[in-house]
Amino acid sequence: MSENIKKPDWLKIKLESGENFEKVKQIVHRHHLHTICESGKCPNRNKCWTMGTATFMILGDICTRSCKFCATKTGKPLPVDDTEPMRLSESIRLMNLNYCVITSVDRDDLSDKGAKHWHDCILAVRQLNPQTKIEVLIPDFDGNPEWIQSVCDAAPDVIGHNLETIKRLTPLVRSRANYTTSLQTLEYIAKAGFVAKSGIMVGIGETQDEVIELMKDLRSINCELLTIGQYLQPTPQNLAITEYVHPDVFDFYKKEALALGFKAVESGPYVRSSFMAEQSYMNSKI
Repeated sequence: MSENIKKPDWLKIKLESGENFEKVKQIVHRHHLHTICESGKCPNRNKCWTMGTATFMILGDICTRSCKFCATKTGKPLPVDDTEPMRLSESIRLMNLNYCVITSVDRDDLSDKGAKHWHDCILAVRQLNPQTKIEVLIPDFDGNPEWIQSVCDAAPDVIGHNLETIKRLTPLVRSRANYTTSLQTLEYIAKAGFVAKSGIMVGIGETQDEVIELMKDLRSINCELLTIGQYLQPTPQNLAITEYVHPDVFDFYKKEALALGFKAVESGPYVRSSFMAEQSYMNSKI
């Protein structure tokens, strides 16, 4: 359906580049790191890299799941690289980041879904960059408390896990993860005393009432931070767009979310999980 929908003017952006863009690109590639900016075909890559930041993706660039919205490669991943924590932490040091965001592919091929490697990466970043705030966007780890706790034990500043979409559409959009398990994962994070964050995309057939119901579900387990962005079909093989949501609707969602008690909300057509992440974290502390 998406090929019949004309992209509106508010989704047309100017590509930026410059000294910072090239610096980030060189650091990422020189240290053989992956970023969701590239693997996920994020529309904000130019802007973020020009600002001197990036969202790092650990555990390789091949995911064991095949969610219909995602552009990341699916297949049999390579073995875990034990040098990655060091390379990641050194890259963050070279970029002189005050705030970093780390995500990963799903690694259902590993006995702990990659939890130990997550732990090691966070500790390595903290050791070399003690002043840097660390936000992580983790898989659901099948809702296993031991594996989620492994991430918590490394003590990042924010722990995010995305619901991605409303409950009704979850089976259509996500390949293995389910709505209840994701909520349970976020609930564990919040009960462990961490700032819990989640994100969703709109424009794939949800109703406004369903989005508000999702917000209420997140607040019921004390999720504090929320991002809402427009789904953009990364390839013809991915899920089709049903609607380009108007900016006024994003403003409505933000107002409703704040009224429900979220401490910070980023809601707009180009918003992604790590969009304005540092600002959202700082706002949540006010």
